[in-house]
Amino acid sequence: MTAIAFNAIPTADAEALWTDAPDAYGRTPERRITQVSGYPCRHCLDFIGVGEPYLTLAYRPFSSLQPYAETGPIFLHAEPCPRYAASEVLPPVLTENPDFILRGYGHDDRIVYGTGAVTLREKVEGRARELLERPRIAYVHVRSARNNCYQCRIDRA
Repeated sequence: MTAIAFNAIPTADAEALWTDAPDAYGRTPERRITQVSGYPCRHCLDFIGVGEPYLTLAYRPFSSLQPYAETGPIFLHAEPCPRYAASEVLPPVLTENPDFILRGYGHDDRIVYGTGAVTLREKVEGRARELLERPRIAYVHVRSARNNCYQCRIDRA
């Protein structure tokens, strides 16, 4: 069975954004205060507490621009937080929604067709292992099934 690891956005990306670097659209991240729970930080992969400052920004989890390099909104704690320690345990941000989109990508950062599927939360780990057993798939992205927002990446451990 393929061992997997859930991975947050790289700390270097988060550090740049915490120091007002532009987001994927060249804009300064928006700083706000949470009014309700449920804002998932993509660096610690936990939820941002009510009343805490957070950043909203456009993020592209790919190293270069190309047709499959999706960009979309994410949230980060406004102040530095520790990066989620890569683990095959489902991170907190993936525990509250009933389902997610899992999609496999090749070594060329292109979607491997036929891999995208809405996956029930309790089947995320199994589906990721199944996808990563295929040699053509380099990694898997987890996205919101409701809004298609990037959540995290799953790699072979």
